[in-house]
Amino acid sequence: MLIAGKCHCGNISLELDWKPAPTTIRARACDCSFCTKHGGVWTSCPGGSLSVMVNDLSLVSKYAFGTKTAVFHICRSCGVVPVVTSELDGRLYAVVSVNALELPASLPVERGPASFEGETMEARLARRKRTWIGDVDYRG
Repeated sequence: MLIAGKCHCGNISLELDWKPAPTTIRARACDCSFCTKHGGVWTSCPGGSLSVMVNDLSLVSKYAFGTKTAVFHICRSCGVVPVVTSELDGRLYAVVSVNALELPASLPVERGPASFEGETMEARLARRKRTWIGDVDYRG
């Protein structure tokens, strides 16, 4: 199932090919300080693929904090964070903001809390490889 998404102004757009087609979108409300302040609620489908297209790269800020292993892509024009990436072993992985997706009304979103406090670096990176989208094409 192809699912489109974008930041508010459209500078950063997404096309998520969710495989297999979902009956529910599971979303994680991360409790880290950045996601809490921005209302970050993330989703991913490890079997799918993601294309990220940036119209004007000069209007994208990249922010990494804490372990500096995840990069938040922030549109400087509208302030939306539609995607987070992590480069692991030469491969780009990503999660997308469920709020940036243009989901059909018939596809329910199941939001739940997520806490990664106390997770070791090794466990964190292994979890991303296992649960984030591993087929990412980022064009900017």
